[in-house]
Amino acid sequence: MPDPTRGGQVKAPFGVIWGISLALLWPAALSAELELQGSRLLVTGMLDGTAIKAFEEHLASGHVRTVVFENSLGGTPEVASEFARAIRASGVNTEAKGQCHAACAYAFLAGKEHRFGRGFQVNGLLIPVAGRPRPADLASRWSGDDGLRTLSDFIAPPPDVAPTDAAVVPPPAAPSAPAAIQAQAPKERWQPNQGVLFVSTPTLFGRVYNSFYCDGTQGRDMSRCELLSDADPYKLGVLTP
Repeated sequence: MPDPTRGGQVKAPFGVIWGISLALLWPAALSAELELQGSRLLVTGMLDGTAIKAFEEHLASGHVRTVVFENSLGGTPEVASEFARAIRASGVNTEAKGQCHAACAYAFLAGKEHRFGRGFQVNGLLIPVAGRPRPADLASRWSGDDGLRTLSDFIAPPPDVAPTDAAVVPPPAAPSAPAAIQAQAPKERWQPNQGVLFVSTPTLFGRVYNSFYCDGTQGRDMSRCELLSDADPYKLGVLTP
């Protein structure tokens, strides 16, 4: 019996049902849009960087207490880092309503308190990871500042600054193609559909929670993801009480 306030683990075939529902409900990946609703700032669409300046201005105004991410998929680690930095600096809370994947998930984790939204919708948080995590990795991967450190593994280091005096300092030899690619590539490969998926589903007895690992081959059919045991989002710090 699931807990009426937080819920418990359920197994397939229920996973197939919510997986299909997610695939049907997913919207197209549109650019982020902002809407101020009192002290709540609603963010919908993909975090692609087009709204970051307006987002920062809203948070700097001091009127926002909670940032609500609703149906936000895709995005890059660099943009996720910008949103997360603004959220952490302002000390606001975050809420995920509907689907919050990839860049949205890391921005969500930056909130002082981060929770799933209430209502009858299926809430899903997909946090990109480079490979299937071990149980020990999950224990401290996203709690506190560890979330930002995990995100930094996906961000490529800045390019080296060229010398200012070309007459004194000769230009370095051009690197080989593989070396140049390696120098510019992120430490880890960012795959928006690959990661750990935390799902909260409404039932007659309250919400039930499940955690899955998705390797990216499932497309939009989340029922093909692997169920993870001992991955309670509250114990892992992914959700706050």
